[in-house]
Amino acid sequence: MQPLNRTTANLDRLEKRLGQIMARLDQLEEENRSLHARQESLIAERASLVQRNEEARSRVEAMIERLKSLENAG
Repeated sequence: MQPLNRTTANLDRLEKRLGQIMARLDQLEEENRSLHARQESLIAERASLVQRNEEARSRVEAMIERLKSLENAG
């Protein structure tokens, strides 16, 4: 193979590989955006569940206190 043809072939392979890398980069960037959005959603969901759990705990503790006071009154 002549040096010019070899150089052209190498450049063609390099161009093809660069295109593949760029496509993979785009894919990974999109996946990263999606994962960040999912993470934010899960963080918000967790905060909501913690809040609901605390509210339920408060209600249960209030019920226990009322039952204790009824038991002591009776």
